Amino acid sequence: MEVRPDWHDYFLGIAEAVAKRGECTRSRVGAVLVKDRRIRSTGYNGAPQGAPSCLLGACPRATSNAIPGVSSYDDPATACIAIHAEANALLFASKDDCQDATLYITRAPCSGCERLILGAGILRVITPEGEFSRGNGVLYKAI
Repeated sequence: MEVRPDWHDYFLGIAEAVAKRGECTRSRVGAVLVKDRRIRSTGYNGAPQGAPSCLLGACPRATSNAIPGVSSYDDPATACIAIHAEANALLFASKDDCQDATLYITRAPCSGCERLILGAGILRVITPEGEFSRGNGVLYKAI
């Protein structure tokens, strides 16, 4: 008998597929915004629309010796030109889409995206590493 994936695995699988469109040469990330078990928006990381792509060598961070997690995303010498997957998913969603919704992401959000997620009214974030919930103005990992 064939087993169907549960909802979390289903939407994480879609986030994985969305990530394949990512333009970052270091890490492709996908995000799927879901409310009432319906996809409201998706996003992947990449250069702003009309800007040169990371895949074409336009990203200073990709061509530098920047150490992920150590060097600044905003330092001009190692700046990341990509809009993160979470931000892109939120840019193409309405405020109503975001309120009390769940965001499925292929990895945990950075602190900047965490602020966007909280500001948008997202209730939960699900990643392959686990679930994060909103509380006291921060996302905390659910036990």
